Amino acid sequence: MKNELILILDFGGQYNQLIARRVRECNVYSEVVPYNLSIDEIKQKNPKGIIFTGGPASVYGEGAPRCAEGIFELGIPVLGICYGMQLMTYTLGGKVARANKREYGTINVSIDNSSLLLQGFENTNAFLMSHTDYVETVPEGFRNLGSTPSCPNAAMENPEKKLYGIQFHPEVNNSVNGVQVIKNFLFNICHCTGDWLISSFTQETIQKLKEKIGDKKALCALSGGVDSSVAAVLLSKAIGKNLTCIFVDHGLLRKNEGDEVEEIFRNQFDINLIRVNAKDRFLEKLTGVSDPETKRKIIGEEFIRVFEEEAQKIGTVDFLVQGTIYPDVIESGLGKSSVIKSHHNVGGLPDYVDFKEIVEPLRDLFKDEVRKTGLELGIPENLVYRQPFPGPGLAIRVIGEITDDKLNILKDADSIFREEIANAGLHKSINQYFAVLTNLKSVGVMGDERTYDYTIALRAVETTDFMTGIWSKIPYEILERVSSRIVNEVNHVNRVVYDITSKPPATIEWE
Repeated sequence: MKNELILILDFGGQYNQLIARRVRECNVYSEVVPYNLSIDEIKQKNPKGIIFTGGPASVYGEGAPRCAEGIFELGIPVLGICYGMQLMTYTLGGKVARANKREYGTINVSIDNSSLLLQGFENTNAFLMSHTDYVETVPEGFRNLGSTPSCPNAAMENPEKKLYGIQFHPEVNNSVNGVQVIKNFLFNICHCTGDWLISSFTQETIQKLKEKIGDKKALCALSGGVDSSVAAVLLSKAIGKNLTCIFVDHGLLRKNEGDEVEEIFRNQFDINLIRVNAKDRFLEKLTGVSDPETKRKIIGEEFIRVFEEEAQKIGTVDFLVQGTIYPDVIESGLGKSSVIKSHHNVGGLPDYVDFKEIVEPLRDLFKDEVRKTGLELGIPENLVYRQPFPGPGLAIRVIGEITDDKLNILKDADSIFREEIANAGLHKSINQYFAVLTNLKSVGVMGDERTYDYTIALRAVETTDFMTGIWSKIPYEILERVSSRIVNEVNHVNRVVYDITSKPPATIEWE
């Protein structure tokens, strides 16, 4: 149950969802909301504490994001991180200035560990800094808690008003034991009990779905991926046979995946399943389209059109169920966050949808929480830990225009890569891995003949939250085997490259 809530005000920082993720790891429910949420809305949500995220703006700049007036007078504990600390300072009469030297990277911070916020730390600790401005003078009533050679006020507190600020980012792995700062805020200052559990979420969600949908009909957009599968089983537990799952095989799935999805949901789960083979329809709509955002919009709209048609065949359907999860919502631009890319389940929806309402039961969950929910529901582990797959499918892994021939090339190459990763026993330690068909052709030699064929890019990322990630150091001999098999077994490929870019600055997917 969401008995305790930590509100995270989003000021545009790309770590905002990671802060929410860390709070939830402490078994306290968190919610990311726009920075300008009104005082009345904050009071209505009744949070135990509030966290201000970082952000790219300067607090003294024109149009800089501001929080609602009076937020510091509510008596609710507030923790400001980076821009959040600077905003707290600026609002309460302190001074924020441009630093002579920007701090970026892991920096040794000297701290006062007598504070409730910094209990359990050494006198000097390595934390990630990422700022150009800094707090020159803390507001009246505050005391300094930390410093670096370039930043005289790296942390501050006003314990009487329960207001705290830190210039560093405790939520990232680069900050040694940084999550302890968040724990201290939650338990020492906000006095949370940490009683939020996935099992509670699961039962609460099933009950809410029963009450919301009742004896009405629902359609579930089933892709066979983790998110839509968990959403389908949640709905099935809530409304039984009033749920029909529509599996749209748009021809953009991985090799043999359509048949595998049908097998699992027809035979392992007692769920009404309609498979729609719509490959030709989707490819026709995508003819000549190269822009990835346009691809997403087309696929999103076509999905809805297919569901409308299927709904008419089976009678009145009031609800459309989708497997949208929290990172989808945040990355598609919550509040004033920078939009990284639109997601099929969020930004890809058309303006007109012929259903009473769209239901997204996983909208508040991160990926690992979705997996835990799946296990809680009794979904087999091999399905719960299946490789993540985007809603637009291989459409965003074929760079440039999509054709049937290109899809077949990618499916074969991707199948080889996934097979060799599994054979090497790396399928659990690498969180996401796949092949990309680039739009690049290059000269090669096969036998005694010159070739001019496509380049396949391999991508493998290790991550705990899918918001940040590092490229996986796959042993050379495995990469060599994958490369050799792809160029020998897949027609029209003469070059294989390995993507060694982490997230950020790259995203996990190429498009």
